[in-house]
Amino acid sequence: MSQQQAGWRIRTDFQRIPESLVSVARDIPVAVIGDVSHRLFSFPGGFQNYSRKALTFAGPAFTVKVRPGDNLFLHKALDIAQPGDVIVVDAAGALENAILGEMMGRYGASRGIAGIVIDGAVRDRAGLEELPIPVYARGVTPNGPWKSGPGQIGHPIAAGGIAISSGDLVIGDQDGVIVLPRADAQVIIEHAQAHVKTEEKWAQQIAERAWPRSWVDEAIAAAG
Repeated sequence: MSQQQAGWRIRTDFQRIPESLVSVARDIPVAVIGDVSHRLFSFPGGFQNYSRKALTFAGPAFTVKVRPGDNLFLHKALDIAQPGDVIVVDAAGALENAILGEMMGRYGASRGIAGIVIDGAVRDRAGLEELPIPVYARGVTPNGPWKSGPGQIGHPIAAGGIAISSGDLVIGDQDGVIVLPRADAQVIIEHAQAHVKTEEKWAQQIAERAWPRSWVDEAIAAAG
C-alpha cells in the first residue's frame, strides 16, 4: 500500500527485521547493545516507559510522522501495523498535546503491537500503567490532540535524535530504547551476545575478588 501525496503518504511494503533476530534481541539488555554499537543508536535520557506491567520489548519499527499535537496518522498506524511491530512516532518532541492515551494504548495492545515509542507526549498515565505493552514517551500532559493531519506512515523519521526507517530493530527495557538499522542489526546483536558472556565473566571475577583493575591507573597515566 502506498499513497504518494506529500504530507499524506502511507507505505506498508517495507522489509521487516526477521523474527528470529527479534527473539534473540529481546533478551539482551539495551545498555549492552548500546555499548557494542558505540552509543550511536540509543534514545537520550528523558524517555519513560509508562507501563508498569510491560518492561521489555523488541520488534520491527513501524514509523509514523505526525504534525506536533495531531494524532490522526497515529490512529491510522494502530489500524494497519502488524502484530509484533513497534510503532515509533516522530511528534517533534512536542509536549503541549498528548497524542496517545489509555484507549489508544489498549487498542494497540489488542492488535498485538509489541510497543509504542513517542517522541512527544501522552496522557491517562494511570491507565497506561496497567497496559500489557510498553509505551515510551518524552512526557505527560492532560491536553488532548487534534485529529486533522497531515502525517506519514512507513517513511524514514527522526525520533529521539535517531534516524529510523520502518523495519529497523527496536529494543526497549528499563534503561530505555535503542533502534538498530536493519542492515547492521545482525552483526550488532552477535557482538552484544558475546559481550553478555564477557559481563558474566566479570561478575564471577567480582564475586571472587579477582576483577582486574590495572587498566584504571593505565588510563589515567596515558591521559595525564
